[in-house]
Amino acid sequence: MSECVKVVVRCRPMNNREKDLHSKSVVYMDSSLCQCSIVNPGDASAPPKTFSFDGVYFTESTTEALYNDVAYPLVEGVLEGYNSTVFAYGQTGCGKSYTMQGVVKPPSQKGIIPRAFEHIFEAIETSDDSKFLVHASYLEIYNEEIRDLLGKDCKKKLDLKEHPDRGVYIQELSQHAVHNVEECEQMMDKGWRNRATGATLMNADSSRPGQRDKPKRVGNVTDIQMSKAKIIIICFPKLPGATGDRLKEATKINLSLSALGNVISALVDGKSKHIPYRDSKLTRLLQDSLGGNTKTLMVACVSPADNNYDETLSTLRYANRAKNIKNKPRINQDPKDALLSQYQDEIRQLKELLENGGGAGAGQLQANLIPLDSVEAEKEKIRQEYESQLHQLRLSYESEKQGKARLQADVQSLKDQYEKELKEKGSSGAGAGESKGKLAPHQIPIRRNSTIAPDVNLTPQQHEAFARLQEIETNMVGGEKADDLELLEKRQKKKKAAEKRSKVLAETLNRNDEDDALLIKAYDNIQEELRAKTDALKKSKQKIRALEREVSDLYSEFQSDRTDYLETIRRQDQQLKLLQAILDKIHPTVRRDCNYVNIDNIKSEAVW
Repeated sequence: MSECVKVVVRCRPMNNREKDLHSKSVVYMDSSLCQCSIVNPGDASAPPKTFSFDGVYFTESTTEALYNDVAYPLVEGVLEGYNSTVFAYGQTGCGKSYTMQGVVKPPSQKGIIPRAFEHIFEAIETSDDSKFLVHASYLEIYNEEIRDLLGKDCKKKLDLKEHPDRGVYIQELSQHAVHNVEECEQMMDKGWRNRATGATLMNADSSRPGQRDKPKRVGNVTDIQMSKAKIIIICFPKLPGATGDRLKEATKINLSLSALGNVISALVDGKSKHIPYRDSKLTRLLQDSLGGNTKTLMVACVSPADNNYDETLSTLRYANRAKNIKNKPRINQDPKDALLSQYQDEIRQLKELLENGGGAGAGQLQANLIPLDSVEAEKEKIRQEYESQLHQLRLSYESEKQGKARLQADVQSLKDQYEKELKEKGSSGAGAGESKGKLAPHQIPIRRNSTIAPDVNLTPQQHEAFARLQEIETNMVGGEKADDLELLEKRQKKKKAAEKRSKVLAETLNRNDEDDALLIKAYDNIQEELRAKTDALKKSKQKIRALEREVSDLYSEFQSDRTDYLETIRRQDQQLKLLQAILDKIHPTVRRDCNYVNIDNIKSEAVW
């Protein structure tokens, strides 16, 4: 079942820089209708541009409210086996880092990332029927280069790869097992310090496009589910004042954003056969999140100041288009199990179609006047193909099941063996002194969830097996507070509040469509009907004027961009002619024994 990408807009308060410039606010929000409006400061006669979203949060809003309203259901989905993505988008210095990472004080402004940590581990600790394996990664895309901010060499460039089962992934990206909120926060702080940060005129500590932590959830041994939570910050800089490396950086980021815009447009259009995910690293990383198997939330961050009008309007337009993207989130399964189930369903449907002599399938075959012997031959061919594929899948599936069973048996055997040996050693050594042959308390390594303790009398092979068992048990978490009734009740209250918020949001969005319903509503008298339809007509005329103005603005922006592109092409042509003229002058003077005397050889060996 498909669902649209959720999009909310958050407007930060005026900062000191904007106050010193005596900037005026041009952004207005109506939280009851989930609408955001922006007024053109250069044209007082122009009507405000109004956009509807899944939520709007003005300058006095808190991150706590935003998280509880829209982010909570997505993180809860991760625990159920869904992939989820939260990404913040907006101009440099508009509050993305503040929203995502937040601040310690006041507590209501703690960011989405630390709140997600607390949410995930709160659910894990209160689970009484599952064990979880949680891994965290932290990467950054900077100038179209991917770096692992938690790796041994955080300056090493990593490659994006694609696999039929895994989808798009980053090769050699480190994954770190985490067991609690504190470890996650330590990972986040470490990665935050390793970012490639460039100061701009807008913000001296601006964040770059990157991915935060990616927890994975593992259910119980007999029902394994993998899910990913991506938290991404995307920003675009202001070009004025940028020079040298900063200008190159801004140009590359803008190219990535252009690619993102093309992907959004292609997905919303619905007619495009090709979605240009491969045009940038950012869009490839977001491939599952936009139009894929993921629950996605976009937080568009804007500035209220009139001198940021163009950037704010651009952000709102991006966000308005993105909310029309449809994803198809589903609970992740073992790929072989899912494929086997898919083939079984297809075989069942095909048999029903072919065996139902009086059904729609047979009627369609008869209508097409296909000869009976051709139909039978086609049936047999299809049956053989499917049975062959099904047989291979069953063999593969049985092999995996046996592998899982062997792993469980090995773990249980190791436990039984150690418990038995420790019992024997404990009973035989009772009279000879309790301390003999055992480690002192401070020497015994304490392992998370460990149910057995080591003994110095074990053989090297037994120690190796013990270490293996300890490693398996150490990384598994879950159920530590399953009996904490207060914590369980707290989680239930949060879930009910999130469900209530979803219902209120649905009612609000439905209320925005009431104008259409007015046209077909039954009225008690003609005056009431006339008044209602007159009001609806006025609103429709306002919308038409606003849309006409929007078309005019977009056309003007298109002409401006077109002029810039043509000017860039002219400059490049002039540069090429200059270089060619220099080459024509210099080449005849090159010595015959020089490596650069043969232009054709140089061209054949050149790489660009």
